[in-house]
Amino acid sequence: MQNLTILTRDLTPVEHLVAGLLCEGLSNSAIATKTAHTEKIVENTVSRMAKALGVSSSPDINIRVLIALAYRAHFGDKAFDDLNVPCKHLEVGPDGQMICSKENH
Repeated sequence: MQNLTILTRDLTPVEHLVAGLLCEGLSNSAIATKTAHTEKIVENTVSRMAKALGVSSSPDINIRVLIALAYRAHFGDKAFDDLNVPCKHLEVGPDGQMICSKENH
């Protein structure tokens, strides 16, 4: 198991955009098409995000999965919201908003 440093620096707007699309499960090619960038720029952006999130690769670890997990842990689960996948631990909070009652999933 790898320890994650959640954010060593602020992400750029392009890194946020790429991370959001990566969290939706899109390939580098699909992200490049959606963002009007080259695939090489997307690859470089993913590498920079990995460094910013303190994620390193190895033959047994999918760096894109770790980036998505770290990004979601820090910035939330917008990709799940977009897929309409409800959290199984939702309950009404003190302000009337639905919140997850489980600290770790």
